[in-house]
Amino acid sequence: MDREVRSLQSGIGPLDFQWSGRHNALMNKFQRQLGKSDLCVSPVALGCWPLAGMTSGSISDEEAIAVIHAALDSGINHLDTAYAYGRGGESEVRIARAIRARREQVVLATKVGVYWDADGSLRRSGNPDLLRQHLHESLRRLEVAEVDLLYFHAPADDVPLADTASFFREMLDTGKTRTVGVSNLSVEQMEVFAAVCPITACQVRYNLLQRDIEAEILPWCRERQISVVAYEPLALGLLAGKFSRDHVFPENDWRRSSPLFSGEARTRNFDAVEDLRAKAAAAGCELAPWAVAWTITRPGVTVALCGAKRPDQIRETATAIRLADSWVESA
Repeated sequence: MDREVRSLQSGIGPLDFQWSGRHNALMNKFQRQLGKSDLCVSPVALGCWPLAGMTSGSISDEEAIAVIHAALDSGINHLDTAYAYGRGGESEVRIARAIRARREQVVLATKVGVYWDADGSLRRSGNPDLLRQHLHESLRRLEVAEVDLLYFHAPADDVPLADTASFFREMLDTGKTRTVGVSNLSVEQMEVFAAVCPITACQVRYNLLQRDIEAEILPWCRERQISVVAYEPLALGLLAGKFSRDHVFPENDWRRSSPLFSGEARTRNFDAVEDLRAKAAAAGCELAPWAVAWTITRPGVTVALCGAKRPDQIRETATAIRLADSWVESA
C-alpha cells in the first residue's frame, strides 16, 4: 500500500466537460468506457444506498436531492441504486425527482434480486417472475422506460443461476436495460451467468483495507474486459479519516455490526488509517479522495461507488477524479 501522488494545487475546481448524447454522460478526458459497451462513466459514481435513509439515520427528500445535484454538478454522471434501497424504494423515488430535468446527463444503474419481505427482513431471489415484478416497480419509481445498467444484486439459491441469467438476457434483448451487470458473485458463478448473458460490469467490495478481489475476481474481469465497479471504497467511512478510535456508532447505524470496527481488526484498521493519512498528507490532499483515487487507479477498476448524505461529502470525494489523473506509483 505504499502509494503516493503528486501534490496538487489547492482548490480543485469543477471538471471541464460537455454533455453529448442521450445518457452518454461525461465527455471529457476523465471518462471511462463501461466494459465493452458504448456507455461512458465518471470514475467516481454516487452510490445511492445512503439516500434511502436506512444506513446511518434518516434523510429527507430535499437533502437527498441536494446530494444528487451536488454530484452531477461536480462531474459525476453515474448513479447507482437498487430495488431494495429503502423499504418503499426511497432511493429510486428520490433519484427520479432529482434527475427529471437532467436524465440525459445520467448513466443510471439499478439492481434486482434483493428485496424486503413482509416481516421487514432482507431476502434474496433469482426467480425470473419475481425479478420481473421488481424491475417493473423500479422503472415506475425511477420514472423511466429503461435503465442503462441492470445488476443481479446478489447470488440466490431459489432457482438455477442460468435461469436468472436468462431473465437478464431477455431484459437486454427487449430494451429494458442497455447493459447487464452482476454484484457479489464468485468467479464460478459469473462463468455460469456469462454463458447465458453478457456481463458488462461486476460490482464488488474493494478498498485499501479489503482487497480480497485481487486474487481471482479482478484478474478474471480484466481478462474479459468487464468493468469492476468497487463499492465501499472508503470502507464504511473508515478511510474518510473522520472517526476517532473510541467512536461509538448510534443504534440506528448498521456499521455497529461491521467486522471492520470489531475486535482486533478495529485496532489494526485504525493503525492503517493513521499510516494512510500521513501518505495522503504528504501528497497534499485529504485522506478520503486520496483513498478513492487509489481505488480507481487499480488496473481493471472502472468506477468507485461513493455514498454521501451531504453535498459537501460528495463534492470532496469527486475531487478523486482529477486526483487519479495525476496519480504516481512509488518505486
